[in-house]
Amino acid sequence: MEIRYLRLIKAIVEEGSITRAMDVLHLSQSALSYQLKEAELQVGTLVFYRRNKKLILTPVGKKLYAVANKVIKELDSAESEIKKMMNGENGVIRISTECYTSYHWLPAVLKKFKGEFPNVEIEIVFEATHRPIEKLIEGELDLAITSNPEQIEQIEFVQLFSDEMLAVVCNHHPWANREYVEAEDFQDVSLIIHSLPLDTVSIFRTQLTPKGINPKKLIVLPLTEASIELVKANMGVIVLANWALQPYLNDEIKAIKINPEGFFRQQYIARIRNRDYPVYFDYFIKFLREEIKLDTQTIKN
Repeated sequence: MEIRYLRLIKAIVEEGSITRAMDVLHLSQSALSYQLKEAELQVGTLVFYRRNKKLILTPVGKKLYAVANKVIKELDSAESEIKKMMNGENGVIRISTECYTSYHWLPAVLKKFKGEFPNVEIEIVFEATHRPIEKLIEGELDLAITSNPEQIEQIEFVQLFSDEMLAVVCNHHPWANREYVEAEDFQDVSLIIHSLPLDTVSIFRTQLTPKGINPKKLIVLPLTEASIELVKANMGVIVLANWALQPYLNDEIKAIKINPEGFFRQQYIARIRNRDYPVYFDYFIKFLREEIKLDTQTIKN
C-alpha cells in the first residue's frame, strides 16, 4: 500500500473527523474521498465502516492503522536524520523561471529551506528568466520553473501545480460584464505582456498564435504594478495567473475567464534527466510545492 494512503488512514483516525483530516493533509473533500476509495480498492475490502456520517475502523482498518503508526514513525525519523546529514553539506542551487511573477513564491521557500539546509546557497539567475530551459541545458542552471514542457530528451519535467489565467480589464471596458472571452476577442484590444519573445507568453503560445490571432496593439511592460495602472486607465488588457492577480483586485478592475471552460496553465520544475542531484534538491522542490499549495489554497478561500 502507498505511504500516502497510510497517512490518510492515520489522519482520519487521529483527527477524528473528515474536515480536520482534510486540513492536515491539505486535501479537498473530493480528493480525500477518492484516495480513501483507492486505498480500499488496493486492500480489497473496507477500511472504515460508514455509520451516521462517521468513519469507524474495520478489523482490517485497525491493522492498517497499527502498521501506519510504525511505518510513518520510521519514515519521519529517517527524514529527520537525512536532514541532519544534509545540514553538514555545502552546496548551491541555481534556479530561474520563465516568468518574473513566479519569483513571488521564492522568499517564503528560501526562508524555510535555509532553516533546514543552512549551508546550501540558492542563486536566483535573473538573466535566465526568459530562456530557462536553454540555460539549464547549457549548465548555467540546476533547476528551472516553466509552463512550457518541451520534448527534450535530457530534460525531466516535474509537475508543480496548475493555475488559471484570467483577462484583466478596467471596469469600463467592453469586456467588464462578460462571463468569458475567447481568443478571437484579443484581436481588437491592446494587450499588455511582461516580456518577449512571444513563444514564452502563455496566452500567445497556447491560444493566439495557433489561431493566427494578433492583438490590435502589443505593449511590453515587465512590471505588474505598472501594467495594472495601464489597465485601470483603460489603456490595455493583461492576462495574469489568478494568484498573481489577487493583490491588485479592487473596484477599478475586473477579472474575466478565458474560454467557457477557463484557460489553465500547468507549471513544472525542469531538471536534467539522470543527473545525480544531492538530496537537498528534492527537499527544495518539496518546499516549493508546499508553499505554492498554501498560496493557491489561500486564494481559493
